[in-house]
Amino acid sequence: MSEEAANQAQVDYWNSGAGPVWVEFQERLDRQLDPLGLTALAALAVRPGEHVIDIGCGCGHTTLSLAKAVGPKGKVVGVDVSRPMLEIARHRAAGNRVIEFLEGDAQTADIGAGKTDAVYSRFGVMFFADPAAAFRNIRRAVRPGGRLGFVCWRAFSENLWMRGPAEAAAPFLPPPAPLDPGAPGPFAFADATRVQRILGEAGWGKVEIRPHDVSIGAGGLEDTLSLMMRVGPLGALLRESPEAAPRVVDAVRGFLVRHERPDGVRLAAAAWIVTAISE
Repeated sequence: MSEEAANQAQVDYWNSGAGPVWVEFQERLDRQLDPLGLTALAALAVRPGEHVIDIGCGCGHTTLSLAKAVGPKGKVVGVDVSRPMLEIARHRAAGNRVIEFLEGDAQTADIGAGKTDAVYSRFGVMFFADPAAAFRNIRRAVRPGGRLGFVCWRAFSENLWMRGPAEAAAPFLPPPAPLDPGAPGPFAFADATRVQRILGEAGWGKVEIRPHDVSIGAGGLEDTLSLMMRVGPLGALLRESPEAAPRVVDAVRGFLVRHERPDGVRLAAAAWIVTAISE
């Protein structure tokens, strides 16, 4: 199957739909997601001098963190399908000789030949049309005994930071279409049993999946409000029904006010921290 045929819907989405929005809000998104990404990075235990691949590297924040971990004798390759996000990533990493970026789909692209020490991802592995094939392809880039570590979302119902704004806005929006829980998307790996099976089918062993709960925030009330209106499930709904935004914004602000603290709006996030070894 060609790269285009495998994940074209996601390629289109991250180039013309969500990608430009993530570029616009990259600082707030990095601030919000960094605590979860750092937990996965600690679980992966990257060492100086290692060769690491960053799957779904986006605007490059995680790639820069990995580069610090591997040091000047290491190498980090950031992989993403989103050209707008990679443009920001390359700008942020300009002059860093440890880092290179690859525009491609990790399900099908040639991302290495069995010499990589570790593979990392911060919420970049839930969007494959065929996740078992994707993780087989990723494993081909890793040496025997190489490591995998990533963070992915648990169920929508457990993630107040996405569920709360969507529920506040629901009276003003058409009901969302029912979703296939296994379809590519942010919650495709919410079922830990499914994740275990996919990784096993792809040749990964010693799979460990543990829950991680933390309060996350992008900043103050208005910064958080503008972010919630543009990204995540609510942002996707509003891209389909932009005329509802004036009514939605006050409802979402009312929800966020209830979670405002001196250090900004903080909302509960629920993720899996997943590690495995290439067999």
